[in-house]
Amino acid sequence: MWQELLALEIKSGRVLRVSVPDGRVSTFLPDAGPAPDGIVVEDGTVYWTTMGEPKIDEATPGEAGLDFSARNGSVHAVNLDGGGRRDLVPLGAMTTGKQLASDGRGRLYWGDREGHRVSSVRVDGTGLTDLVVNPADEGIMGECVGVAVDPAHGHLYWTQKGPAKGGVGRILRAGLDIPAGQTAENRSDIEVLWDGLPEPIDLHVDGDRLYWTDRGAPPTGNTLNRAPLPAAGERGEAPEILADGFQEAIGLAVDGEAGVAYVSDLGGNLRAVPLPDGPVAEQAPREIVSVGSLTGLAGVGAPAR
Repeated sequence: MWQELLALEIKSGRVLRVSVPDGRVSTFLPDAGPAPDGIVVEDGTVYWTTMGEPKIDEATPGEAGLDFSARNGSVHAVNLDGGGRRDLVPLGAMTTGKQLASDGRGRLYWGDREGHRVSSVRVDGTGLTDLVVNPADEGIMGECVGVAVDPAHGHLYWTQKGPAKGGVGRILRAGLDIPAGQTAENRSDIEVLWDGLPEPIDLHVDGDRLYWTDRGAPPTGNTLNRAPLPAAGERGEAPEILADGFQEAIGLAVDGEAGVAYVSDLGGNLRAVPLPDGPVAEQAPREIVSVGSLTGLAGVGAPAR
């Protein structure tokens, strides 16, 4: 059962440490880099991605005026005690780092949004490889955002959210290994499991279910969702909405042991959502804290000192 969460604050570039029981907030890392987005904690190490510095169009307000197409995203690591910071994927080796996931076997996976791909690297920084590469001419429809891995079944899941509030978001699946004789650009094992979603973002596999956040338009957007993992060749069932009313829902971390999902949003809210079939007595979502604009989340079993 997690006692703390590490949460990424996108505008300040900080990694925040948040106490689950009482919402106390401190700074774990003051300078994670420009626009941090995905984070994983594993074996005493914190891994995270950055989107990089955007080109800003002053004439276009909000996110629409931020151009992240420059190849300046990255992946980094630091020990939970704050030491041993290092670059796994340095600036210039990727475009826009989004959600980060681990297979628990020494490899990390992430969505590279403007890079139109899902990529992977070993936790020591070697073996950088692309697993999915979508054609550049697909534009925003080919951008990959959220990722999750299911090593037990050998599957990789990812989201392609489409345009903001567009209602054409998709969740896809492929093998963790590219089929023999194929490439990341032409692999034949990609399945579209869900489409027509408002705007799916981050993913998490827990047991036989897939969880995801959606920052699209209500009533089915700005929600936390889950659905059973589809069998091979099957489409996904209509998702169960576990919570709604978020302000641009992004980050997701599911503590299966505690029966709680944690969701962060760009409005700065961090909420605990008890799962309907979990052991937690409280039934309603609980706001843990409200801070700056939040992206990725990761749970920590013991306080990160």
